[in-house]
Amino acid sequence: MIDPSADDRSEGTAGNGCDRGKGDNDRLRIALLNAAHKRESTRRNFERELDAELVEFHCPSGELPDTFDFDACVVTGSSASVYWDRPWIGAAKEWIGEAVAAGLPFLGVCYGHQLLADVLGGRVEDMGEYEIGYRAVEHDGTSRLLTGVDEEFTVFTTHSDRVAAAPPDATVFARNEYGIHGFRRGRVFGVQFHPEYDMTTAERVTAGKDGDLEPDRIRAVLEGIDAERYEAACEAKRLFDNFTAFVREQRTAGRTSDVAGSETDTARTVDADPVDVETTADAAAAESPHGPSADSSTSF
Repeated sequence: MIDPSADDRSEGTAGNGCDRGKGDNDRLRIALLNAAHKRESTRRNFERELDAELVEFHCPSGELPDTFDFDACVVTGSSASVYWDRPWIGAAKEWIGEAVAAGLPFLGVCYGHQLLADVLGGRVEDMGEYEIGYRAVEHDGTSRLLTGVDEEFTVFTTHSDRVAAAPPDATVFARNEYGIHGFRRGRVFGVQFHPEYDMTTAERVTAGKDGDLEPDRIRAVLEGIDAERYEAACEAKRLFDNFTAFVREQRTAGRTSDVAGSETDTARTVDADPVDVETTADAAAAESPHGPSADSSTSF
């Protein structure tokens, strides 16, 4: 089987069979909380898809940032479950909770989606079965994360846990027969599926389910990993560009707020009318084409 996702990369191409141009100016700096036990391929997949400088922290090894000084954070998939009693999982939950409270934008994928839901007060449970392979998911058209993606779209899935109840005040924007596939709360987005996967990763992960799934099912999933389905799933990769666009807006709003604060200080030194810094920041966010950046269940 020829994997179109393994083609040589060319300038302006994501190297995954989908032409998604990237720019190098003023790149975002994003913390990658890599929760996968096989960290290298996971890191490569996200490096290929995200137009940003990624600073990796391997959570199972106990690595976490000692600062929130990033433009955003992405939490990856994992073979772990969020409800396991492991020191690294507890530490990751604590850091994520503090980072969310500090206003850092987040994108969680599969396990990351579940971890964010858990931290925010949602409920994650064992499904008692696997969803695996290329599947159809539907979104309601309200979430900016899936702007440009058909309301029914193809994704690669592999999970046996799910978000059974979304966090309080969260908006669920994507589902299929297995349950929730996308939610948002404020600056936090989560998706259950794997938009970062190439065909090689999909094949490796599926083959690795030996012992968890019947051989016939593994064989059927492997047979379904082909160029046509992979190309269809490339549509969901738009969410990476949508997320980084959102993060840039948040960064711009933050800089506007900083400038407003500086101008306020100057105005006060010359006895001019004072400027309400919080009001200025709110106004800057309101002028964004996607509305305010405050924590809200409203989905754009």
